[in-house]
Amino acid sequence: MEKGRSRYLKLFLSTLEISAFTFGGGYVIIPLMRKTFVGKLKWIEDQEMLDLTAIAQSAPGPIAVNAAILVGYRTAGIPGALLSILGSVLPPLVIISVISLFYQAFRSNRFVSAAMAAMSAGVAAVVIDAVITMAWDVIKGRKALPIAMMLASFILAAFLDVNVIAILIAAGAVGFIASSTGRKG
Repeated sequence: MEKGRSRYLKLFLSTLEISAFTFGGGYVIIPLMRKTFVGKLKWIEDQEMLDLTAIAQSAPGPIAVNAAILVGYRTAGIPGALLSILGSVLPPLVIISVISLFYQAFRSNRFVSAAMAAMSAGVAAVVIDAVITMAWDVIKGRKALPIAMMLASFILAAFLDVNVIAILIAAGAVGFIASSTGRKG
């Protein structure tokens, strides 16, 4: 039982730390979760993290919370999912509560505005890194269907302004059909 408690504590503290020191939302948190749970703790395989990310993106709600739920459930069952949710929502809740108390002062402060602008550049870099890493994982798999779906999704979203929800539904349908016919790529 002690080993289980240690895993629960490590899971909670890991999601709390990731959430507390990350700006920019879910797409920034995903590479940090990957680094922690795949690289450092080795609780999840790389491909499984990619799959959990895809599910987290497809599910309704914030991707960061969805990913925390999935990682928590995968590593420690229902208690792990609950602890991961708590760890991932507690820091933003506290930060937003504190900021709301001082909203007027923060709103017009030029230093806060400058810091937020600087963080935006960092967020962009982390998102680009996440995209490249996930795309590279798909390309390394050398399967035609996932590569074609990735490229088609990018073209549809970036250049043809197709709604991302429509792309997700279509990709899910293609994946379902491919898996039910036995085709893996």
